[in-house]
Amino acid sequence: MRPLSTSDPVCCSVLSRQSTVFRALATILVVCVPLASCGGGSMADLRSYVAEVKTRPGTPIEDLPPIQPYVVYTYPCDGAIQCVDPFEPFYLEPPRPTDDGGTTVSDNGISPDFDRNREELESYPLDALRMMGTLEKGEQFWAILRDPDTIIHRVQVGNFIGQNNGKITGISEDRIELLEIIPDGRGGWEERHAELALAD
Repeated sequence: MRPLSTSDPVCCSVLSRQSTVFRALATILVVCVPLASCGGGSMADLRSYVAEVKTRPGTPIEDLPPIQPYVVYTYPCDGAIQCVDPFEPFYLEPPRPTDDGGTTVSDNGISPDFDRNREELESYPLDALRMMGTLEKGEQFWAILRDPDTIIHRVQVGNFIGQNNGKITGISEDRIELLEIIPDGRGGWEERHAELALAD
């Protein structure tokens, strides 16, 4: 085997490849060494700053303002100021004289039945209910109502609806007739006719 000469093409090719590898390694070392030194320095600075912040004295927190006691105001009721019960009627007709010289409040024998069980639709005002139509089966005739919660109900004559003791007395294709019992303002009760028409 003969030794390779520097002028030999094979030798030149090998030397060229080795030179390229050496240059690449040198470039990597030149780039990575400064970066490694910079990274270590920045982390050290960050750790130092965090440690310095932790050693700072905390800012004192101010106390909450004292709670002021609630002072209840009592409205005076004496001879100069008349106390009015907001739940009492604003006007009451004075008692009417009787034949024997006495007085009496309104007593016409009309009164709601306070002992009966309240029906579901009596929890809604009458104007909050909507008549949607009627239903007939044989001799039975019902009205279809919708409450404010969009729930459909079926009622017939004798049922109660509304908040004024409204008893259904008649049902036709376009309306429901009621007889309500309301206060008469004189300590008694009176009847009032009402209607609930078919919704448009």
